[in-house]
Amino acid sequence: MSRYEVSGSESEYQPGSEDKVLKNLAGIDDPADMNIAETELLAALYIQVFDTFPETVDFKRIRHWHRAWLGNVYDWAGQYRTVDMSKPDIRFASPLQIHRLAQAFENQYLARFATLPEMGDEQLVSFLAEMHVEFILIHPFREGNGRISRLLLDMMAVKAGAQPLDYSLWNEHKDYYFKAIQAGLEGDYRFVERLVRDVLSAQ
Repeated sequence: MSRYEVSGSESEYQPGSEDKVLKNLAGIDDPADMNIAETELLAALYIQVFDTFPETVDFKRIRHWHRAWLGNVYDWAGQYRTVDMSKPDIRFASPLQIHRLAQAFENQYLARFATLPEMGDEQLVSFLAEMHVEFILIHPFREGNGRISRLLLDMMAVKAGAQPLDYSLWNEHKDYYFKAIQAGLEGDYRFVERLVRDVLSAQ
């Protein structure tokens, strides 16, 4: 079954995948094969993005990243999702609210891209943690939100003078990570701040 509860046309699955792989242009019906394909394409996107490091970041650019990454896999790549999505104890933003929330996110976080080098260490930790939580809660795309959010985090960190983040700690403590996102739903970013701080301090 899907990792998320969804409704609508984007909930269609690839025939033969036993509802484990979303309907896709490549005809992939095995989850392991899809994971390999998406991972390889994401690596190519990282090279493209960091080779042409932008002066500004907005949601139009983020949508372009998503399209460049998954455009040959899903016909809806780069488009805001049109389906409701949730995980246990987390309901992501309604599709009807995504445009408004994306604009607010752009104004509150992305517009500060140029000022990141001026932030102190703790200010940067708080900024990155809050931005990450809010992006995840918007969940603008049908698939790939976590990975796009990490690309965005890496861009912000590099702009601030740090290195791309090592997410192995997050992957090793997934339960803590999801509980941290749940806390962020109530405006408590301390737990994600801890994750960000630990990774940055290890650089």
